[in-house]
Amino acid sequence: MNRLINKPYHTLFVLAGGLFLFSSLTSCHSSEGKEEVAEKAEAPAATEVFTLTKGKLSSTLQIPGELVAFRDVDIYAKVSGFIKTLNVDVGSEVRQGQLLALAEAPELSAQLSSAQSKLKGQEAVSIGSKANYERILEASKFSGAVSKNDVDQALAKRNADLAQLEAAKSAYREVADLKKYLEIRAPFDGIISARNASTGAYIGPSGKGSEFPLFVLTEQKKLRLVISVPEAYTGYVDQNDAVSFSVKAFPDKKFTGQVKRQAGALDKRLRSERVEIDVANTDKKLLPGMIAEVTVPLPTKNNTFIVPKSAIVNSTTGVFIIKNSNGKAEWVPVKRGLEADEKVEIFGQLTEGDQFVKAANEEIRDGSSLKAK
Repeated sequence: MNRLINKPYHTLFVLAGGLFLFSSLTSCHSSEGKEEVAEKAEAPAATEVFTLTKGKLSSTLQIPGELVAFRDVDIYAKVSGFIKTLNVDVGSEVRQGQLLALAEAPELSAQLSSAQSKLKGQEAVSIGSKANYERILEASKFSGAVSKNDVDQALAKRNADLAQLEAAKSAYREVADLKKYLEIRAPFDGIISARNASTGAYIGPSGKGSEFPLFVLTEQKKLRLVISVPEAYTGYVDQNDAVSFSVKAFPDKKFTGQVKRQAGALDKRLRSERVEIDVANTDKKLLPGMIAEVTVPLPTKNNTFIVPKSAIVNSTTGVFIIKNSNGKAEWVPVKRGLEADEKVEIFGQLTEGDQFVKAANEEIRDGSSLKAK
């Protein structure tokens, strides 16, 4: 009878013990799972790194430029006068020394005639004084015929007349040269790009009868391409570097030139250096005044550190890359150089062979754990 009464209690006791054991086992398993998840959360994700190496980076600079004539001069008359004949007009191709215009000035002709007469008169006087000196000198060789004082006076007269003769020759040449300036000639080969006078017009030196030049002569077969190179790129441009450019008149054609002149100083307003490029223009397709789109090659002179553009972080604290220093992230400050093909030239306290994060960002804090892959 007692056994029948105690059996339910015994069953409940067994069930309670089983539940307690199951609960304990479940609790242990859950605790172990949480610890594993925590360990996985604390482990840093693998980060791709690269090895720092040196190389040469070649980039280009796109800047506007202007084509100007290699030589371009305003031609004025040297002396005042009137245009007698005009031999050229706008667009005329001329050679050095070619007669462009002939002017006339009657007063110059009169001055030349006067100077010529004075010259001839002085030549006659000089011939006479020379002959007189030679006679007196010959007579002085005989004792008592001529005194030494007479010889000295004759010599002085001859020398004075010779000096007057030279002055007369100089005056004649001066007027003759002035008259030559009535012939207006080309100082070099080129094309007449402007004409501001007609036959019969009064001409003269600048400001004395001529407000505008008589002609503008432009050398067209050789041009200067003028560009302004920003301060940051001046160290990459050297003499004889080849550049290419295009103009709107011929958008499908590339022209080339060579760097020949550099200012050697920066423009104080633009903070750039004036660079001149010589351009051959034998076919005369290019015209002075054209605006060009210039491509300047910028090769690095020496081997420098080259990194992917993604490895550089621009933050409020500066520019840096992230180094893998024995499993720890280390921010290394750098300065940027040239950029090309998603690569950047950098400078700083760097050592070749060190490893750096390829895709860097500010979330990788300085000193944090870093797992490289």
